[in-house]
Amino acid sequence: MKKLLNTLYVTSWDRYLALDGENVVILSEKQEIGRVPLHNLEAIITFGFTGASPALMGACAKRNVALSFLSQSGRFLARVSGEERGNVLLRKRQYLLSEAKEASLDIAKGFITGKIFNTRWILERATRDHGMRLDTEKLKRVSSQLKNSMRAVQKCESMETLRGIEGEAASLYFSVFDDLILQQKEFFSFQGRNRRPPLDGVNALLSFVYTLLTNMCTAALETVGLDPYVGFMHTDRPGRVSLALDLMEELRPVFADRFVLSLINKRMVSPSGFYEKENGAVLMDGNTRKNILLAWQTRKQETIRHPFLEEKVEWGMVPYTQALLLARYIRGDLDGYPPFMWK
Repeated sequence: MKKLLNTLYVTSWDRYLALDGENVVILSEKQEIGRVPLHNLEAIITFGFTGASPALMGACAKRNVALSFLSQSGRFLARVSGEERGNVLLRKRQYLLSEAKEASLDIAKGFITGKIFNTRWILERATRDHGMRLDTEKLKRVSSQLKNSMRAVQKCESMETLRGIEGEAASLYFSVFDDLILQQKEFFSFQGRNRRPPLDGVNALLSFVYTLLTNMCTAALETVGLDPYVGFMHTDRPGRVSLALDLMEELRPVFADRFVLSLINKRMVSPSGFYEKENGAVLMDGNTRKNILLAWQTRKQETIRHPFLEEKVEWGMVPYTQALLLARYIRGDLDGYPPFMWK
């Protein structure tokens, strides 16, 4: 249980939520383990499957406290919201900003600034922790180029230019990604990003974990009332969660890429868990996917200090905090969107 930005997060699967007077009561096996005044909350997000009492759902609807239900893995299930809420004003504002070139560019700059910053941090940390095993001059050179890319982001005046900067920065980063793989290089080598289908084990891992992160970002946006299908940088396309893809850009390096590197370097996956199809696609077997999902759940429970909020949060809550900050910016409660810049 964690209260953050006037939102109560209940991350354990076996918690039941009830109402006692003006308080939300959290129960475990019918025993009270915590309570929070309802009037202090804007939203409640629960990952449990034991549910919530009808009294609490009614009180949340009456007081305009959004109550969102997610699966244990983080998939959005449903949201209870009051008659007056429905996040209509927030979504109307989102749609207006998505059609305004300058406003969309400002928000997109935040996403890409966070992404490039975090890719630089991965390289800088690698040179610090594994300097004896790496070509540090090479990594430092790419890091310096990425720093220049961050400056270029702040100066760019069109979405097309921003996409070009982002693409170039991604190419620079992936040009040295193979250097960061320190174990099992005979199988897990990386010669460039490929997908649909992935043609090697590293790309198979990246694609799978990116899908997990996309689902988390989609659920996070749903819980705060934003439309995950209407983005600012990624263009609208039927069936594509454009805003979730926007939001995950800054989280991709530190959440997904670092996780993939850990899987390989700590030998949590092995070459025997992959197989190649006739068309060249490299896929994972069922046991490997299961082990990755277990490791992913463990990683989500690790605690960090959020660089903007300066509070301790679990890794798994980061997409939700960023979605909340984005919603507050869109509402006009923040002067700018603060991207997640981890160090």
